[in-house]
Amino acid sequence: MPDIAFDRYYRYDELTTLLKAYADEYPHLVDVTSIGKSHEGRDIWLVTVTDRLSGKHDEKPAYWCDANIHATEVSPGTAVLYLLNQLCTRTDDTTKRVLESRTFYLVPRFNPDGAEWALESPPRVIRSSTRPWPYDEDDPQGLERKDIDGDGRILNMRIPDPNGPWKIADEEPRLLKRREPGETGGQYYRVFAEGLFHHFDGMTMRGRKIKEGLDLNRNFPSAWRPEGEQHGAGPYPTSEPEIRTVVQAVIDRPNICGAITFHTFSGVHLRPPSRYPDDQMPPEDLWVFKTFGTKGTEITGYPAISNYHEFRYHPKEVITGVFDDWMYEHRGVHAWTTEIWSPQRQAGITDYKYIDWFRDHPFEDEIKLLQWSDKELDGLGYIEWYAFDHPQLGPVELGGWDAHYAFRNPPPKFLEKEVSTFGDWAIWMALASPKLELRACVTEPVGKGAFRIRFAVQNTGYLPTNVTKQAIEKKLVRGVVGEITRAGEALEGAGKLMPAWLLSGSLRREAGQLVGWNHVSASGFGWQMNSTDDVAVFEWVVGPGTYELVARHERAGVVRETVTVG
Repeated sequence: MPDIAFDRYYRYDELTTLLKAYADEYPHLVDVTSIGKSHEGRDIWLVTVTDRLSGKHDEKPAYWCDANIHATEVSPGTAVLYLLNQLCTRTDDTTKRVLESRTFYLVPRFNPDGAEWALESPPRVIRSSTRPWPYDEDDPQGLERKDIDGDGRILNMRIPDPNGPWKIADEEPRLLKRREPGETGGQYYRVFAEGLFHHFDGMTMRGRKIKEGLDLNRNFPSAWRPEGEQHGAGPYPTSEPEIRTVVQAVIDRPNICGAITFHTFSGVHLRPPSRYPDDQMPPEDLWVFKTFGTKGTEITGYPAISNYHEFRYHPKEVITGVFDDWMYEHRGVHAWTTEIWSPQRQAGITDYKYIDWFRDHPFEDEIKLLQWSDKELDGLGYIEWYAFDHPQLGPVELGGWDAHYAFRNPPPKFLEKEVSTFGDWAIWMALASPKLELRACVTEPVGKGAFRIRFAVQNTGYLPTNVTKQAIEKKLVRGVVGEITRAGEALEGAGKLMPAWLLSGSLRREAGQLVGWNHVSASGFGWQMNSTDDVAVFEWVVGPGTYELVARHERAGVVRETVTVG
């Protein structure tokens, strides 16, 4: 087993070495390939995991997991590494079965450039890509976040100001509390990120606009909107090399039946749609999302919620151009965004709204978080304010929450526990995918020198071969295809006549989609008719010989059979 630890974050070169070590250690399971280059020229690694002895990776249903599309969200990469390690090292029957029958496509670092910036000390904090957008110029004014006292952290600065919105809390003097409407007569403060002002005029203070304004998770084709409608989406869908790379990789792998994209933070599983309510999506798809979400909560403890209904940055705005919407709306598969880590939940705050909490919450929550930092983070999450002589502002105080350490990702000692359950959920969903298997192959003579072949295949998976109703409505997936060839002969050939050995039937026929058992109602009351709509039968009448039979579905896999008659 490669020398890996799950209580630290790996830089790009270390990650590359680790991935290649897994490929070297488990060559029958793991293949590592570059699917493209990032903006700065780093390889974006795709790890393909399956038991090669049981079949080709692209002839099995597959599950996709990626991580770290946003620069500072580095713990998601650990979640993907943990899943890779589970698949390679576990020996239980479930892991063996999923490797024999399914494929995993893993991208542990979607945005390697942004992650490198985030993992520097002190970190360079940007949203996503390191490419400047929308203008390749620095803001000449404003506060640049910067470690001004050289301790490796970027904290907060508080400055006394009679019109400031903050005051020292009576309940806990280490904390600041919002000033009440109409309140006067106290000591008040203005708070900024730790840093230095560019072209400071001694009077006006504002943040310096970050030149790298792209959000890669707004650059996917699904309902993409330009900069004037949605900040950071880029000049056109898939304009960014990282997005083009991943979109092409997914398109090139039509066997993908589902996906998780790992982000931080909130401690929640998010599902599509993002821009319209649940009652506008096919009920069949919503039912499956809810079933999978319930299982996700059971396994991981994270709630499973709707992007549109429960996770909106502003009640009047929707997010578009995101990965999970694209996977559902353009690829017709179930996709999830898992937001790793909830400091609030760690502190015992459970009944809160994931986004609204940052706009307003009880002050008691602040006290709980501070107590959690004192006890569990050895005081490293919240830093008591200390005096500092700022080169531009004079005497200020530095301190407050070290958000990069405590909020954006799990502190290292919490990391393994936090990511350890996601793989079990991914494996469970992968095993729910459609799976084409042989039901029967029967031959019988039907006359002198003629034989009937009946080749029946069955979807043994929980989901239908189409995976979602969306895939049917948008014609995103082909039905089950059956083919027959005589051994040693090619099926294709321009100018060929219909072969004399084929007396009845088609060389190739499409049989449509096959249901799974997800459609079966829970009640045993009333009428049940479990028809064999999960079975496709291909039939031919042929002359004597040896024949190769193939049934294939791009999502459900391939079944091959050889028969000899006569």
